Amino acid sequence: MSRLKELRKIVDAELNRMEDADKRISAVNHLYGVSLAATMIAKKRGLDPELAAMAAMMHDLAAYKSGSYDDHAHRGAVLARDILAELGKTDEKETDLICSAIYHHDDKLVVDDPMDEVLKDADVIHHCMNDLAKTVKEKERARFAALCEEFGM
Repeated sequence: MSRLKELRKIVDAELNRMEDADKRISAVNHLYGVSLAATMIAKKRGLDPELAAMAAMMHDLAAYKSGSYDDHAHRGAVLARDILAELGKTDEKETDLICSAIYHHDDKLVVDDPMDEVLKDADVIHHCMNDLAKTVKEKERARFAALCEEFGM
């Protein structure tokens, strides 16, 4: 079994602990949607699509577990490091890359390392494309416009 599939089992188990079915469905939709977008973006940019997908699968998990988005990116990086240690399938460099992407994913107005940018962009794509009736958030407008240009949309 691939390490992404093994990670998904761990994430799914965490999500299945959510009592509110609507929130659980939304969480699954978001994490899997961002994971798919991250895979595609990473592949296009010549980065490791599996690591991007793994970061995306955990990027909001701390918020879902706690019910709070307060400092969720930073808390999420700590949680991801614990999960990756439990999984035992990434080396130190890979773990650092994944955790950095999660740590920085909420800083949409700042440009960070390439893998950090993949997760930010995947998150924005899902936010903006999952419900086309929603207005694009101010902090995501420039990034979404750049993504539309990059992907010829």
